[in-house]
Amino acid sequence: MSENGYLTFALAKGRLANKTLELFEQMGITCDEMKDKNSRKLIFVNEELKLKFFLSKGPDVPTYVEYGAADIGVVGRDTVLEENRNVYEVLDLGFGKCRMCVCGPASARELLLHHERIRVASKYPNIAKEYFYDKKHQTVDIIKLNGSVELGPLVGLSEVIVDIVETGSTLRENGLEVLEEVCGLSARMIVNPVSMQMERVRIQELVQRIRGFVDRKE
Repeated sequence: MSENGYLTFALAKGRLANKTLELFEQMGITCDEMKDKNSRKLIFVNEELKLKFFLSKGPDVPTYVEYGAADIGVVGRDTVLEENRNVYEVLDLGFGKCRMCVCGPASARELLLHHERIRVASKYPNIAKEYFYDKKHQTVDIIKLNGSVELGPLVGLSEVIVDIVETGSTLRENGLEVLEEVCGLSARMIVNPVSMQMERVRIQELVQRIRGFVDRKE
């Protein structure tokens, strides 16, 4: 938590971290240590700006932020919704855009329309539950999967799936389609509530600066 005047960022590994660091670099917020592909370091520091960065698996980012191991995190909205941690979502970064959708064969559309009791396979059981139970008021059986959820309807495990859709090509190749849209997704910046109190001015200035930059890019 803002140790010795540092602000600590937790970034979701992969494309989101790369896009975030690219955005920061364009703004003049750099961390040369992170550019060394051979480095085995886990925490990277910009001494001049008093910033620390570390990479973690996406689902762990909200955990680090909630418990104050990181002041700020950057992760997909799907993870924010699924993990449901005690964090402030302060900014839509505008990249990593996709959709969370209910997908399945065309024949499943009627089951959704008539609120039939069906089985729903998903990597995101909390998002699926919130959508079906709280928004649609439809009773369903939710099955948690970790791998290719598209297999669910193909092998008879479930009637539909709830999953992230970018291009939809995998769905089409397997005879599936988007049946309902749950919500839009993109990269989000989240903040620890205590950090927001203790470092309010510094964090708000940073968020406003990033927001202004993101708005100009759009």
